[in-house]
This record gives sequence, C-alpha cells and structure tokens, in this order.
Amino acid sequence: MSILCIFLFLTTVVVSVRSLPNAELPAFREAPAFRNGRECPKKTWPSSFNNLNHHHHDPSIIHIAMTLDATYLRGSVAGVLSVLQHAACPEHIVFHFIATHRRADLRRTITSTFPYLTFHLYHFNTDLVRGKISSSIRRALDQPLNYARIYLADLLPFTVRRIIYFDSDLIVVDDVAKLWNINLGAHVLGAPEYCHVNFSYYFNSRFWSSPVYATSFTGRRACYFNTGVMVIDLRKWREGKYTEKLEHWMRVQKKNRIYELGSLPPFLLVFAGDVEGVEHRWNQHGLGGDNLEGLCRDLHPGPVSLLHWSGKGKPWLRLNSKRPCPLDSLWAPYDLYRHPTLFCDT
Repeated sequence: MSILCIFLFLTTVVVSVRSLPNAELPAFREAPAFRNGRECPKKTWPSSFNNLNHHHHDPSIIHIAMTLDATYLRGSVAGVLSVLQHAACPEHIVFHFIATHRRADLRRTITSTFPYLTFHLYHFNTDLVRGKISSSIRRALDQPLNYARIYLADLLPFTVRRIIYFDSDLIVVDDVAKLWNINLGAHVLGAPEYCHVNFSYYFNSRFWSSPVYATSFTGRRACYFNTGVMVIDLRKWREGKYTEKLEHWMRVQKKNRIYELGSLPPFLLVFAGDVEGVEHRWNQHGLGGDNLEGLCRDLHPGPVSLLHWSGKGKPWLRLNSKRPCPLDSLWAPYDLYRHPTLFCDT
C-alpha cells in the first residue's frame, strides 16, 4: 500500500464530519427491502405518495419524524433500519425528515440507502429560532435543529394528524405500531414519564427562587419525560397553539436564564403533569451517559422496546474509537455505515 493511501485512510477515519461541513456525507450500504405481512391492511395510496397535501387522511399510515444532519446521519440511518426491521407492516410507515442544510445530498443518501422507503424531506428555517436559543451545558444541545421538534405542527401538512418523534441516537427493537396506537385521551403528547427523578435538577436557582416561575407547576404533578421519544396529536397541538407556548419560555430563558439544558426545559414547563404516560420500555434512555462525560450505563430494569443513547456518548463514535460500551453492541447490527477501504487501486 502506498504512503498516500495510508494517509488518506487515516484522514478519513480521524477527521469528523462535524469539522468539515462541506465534506462528503458518510456512505451506507443499501438496506434490505422490508415488505408487509399478510395481516397488514391493503395500501390505499400510490407507491410514490409524493403529495401529502392532496392526500386524504389514512389512519393505517404510521408517521415518524426525525431530523437529518451530517453529524448524526449514521445514527439516523440505524434508527430507520431498526424501525423497518421490526415493523409488522413496514410499507405503512412514512418518515418525515427535517434538515437545515444539504437537503439534496441527504435526500440522495436516504434514497440510495432505503430505495423502497416512503419519506418526505422538509427544510427547517433556522430563522425561526434565531435569537431564541441560549447556550447550554453541551454544544450539541444548542444547534437549531435540536429545536425543530417544536415546529412539527407547522412543518408537516395538515393531513398528518399524529406523529411519532424520534431522536437520531436510538434504535427500535419492537413493532412501532404498538407505540403509534397508544390512546392519548385528552392529552396532546404521550411519552414515558419518570416521576422518581429529581425534577428540580432541570431548572436553576433563579427559576426556583422566583415566585412567578416556581409556581408554573402549581396544580399539576410534574414529572420528567425525555423529548427524544414522543407521540404527538398535531391537531390538538395546533388548536392549543403549543408552539407559541414553548417559544414563550425560550424567550424567558434568553432574558433571564432559568435552565441549562437546551430544548428540554420548555417542554417540561408546558407539558409536565399533562402527559399521557407510555410504558418505560419505549425509552430506555441515558445509554450515552450524562451530558459531560458520556460514561457507560446499564439498562434500566424491565422489558425493552427502544434503546436510546441520549447523553454525550454516541455508539458510532465509541465504536470508531475502539472503546465501545457493552450496550453499544446492541446498536452495531443496525449500522449500515460503509467503512473506508484500507486498500487503494493502483
């Protein structure tokens, strides 16, 4: 092997996509085609399904929203594969991807990796959050795309009445239809709740010492929930103007700094205590450790339908560094990343 080939290989491995915003996106192997089982209802929409705005509402379709960017693309691709692989009716799943930059490149990547996938790609205008984002304890939490989940009701067409939102650092190991079909009742949002968690941790002393802010949770049993897995009734969201309510707390934060954790606290302020509880199996979160060190974690007790590497440590980065955590081996089978070859043509 020539010295030049060795240099190019090492450069590809060492330099991250984050540091090269215009670099080639990661390459992925083509995923298998996943087809519906015999028990699935008959599809009532054309295979192209290109125009949701002129398509009637079909309750048999499962809608899933995820963000796409160069930094987390490897995680997003693994997440999509995991959903399709475990779904009884994968052809009834429509993905709604949201991106800020390089949409043409991202579209080509998704199309080549999942040729049979029904998906739509939306542009998230970062001007929506300009002047509303405050710095947090981890840089990744400050990115505008981290706030796109607040604007799903505005980005998606009105024919999409319900959406599952997934972060890009998780895998699903169960049929996502079970999560889709939960009864939200009168609630706007459903998610696993963790009422044993110290809720005061998510806001600083300025918040709790203020008579105005500290009373925000009066009259409701506020519990922590992770916003990386949510089932949302978009009709109720739009009717209740929940985007505006979340934006209000972002403006308060920008002026008075009442928390340190990115887009999570506004969701807690608006929804905590008014969430339809989902089984904990649907968000085994925290596998990426905390937001500072990203140390290895164990699974929580109980059954598992979804594994979520929230926190600083991401499985693809730890696998690349040859220092994986034990649970990262559960993510690896869904990794379609095409590793750079060690050899060059001569």
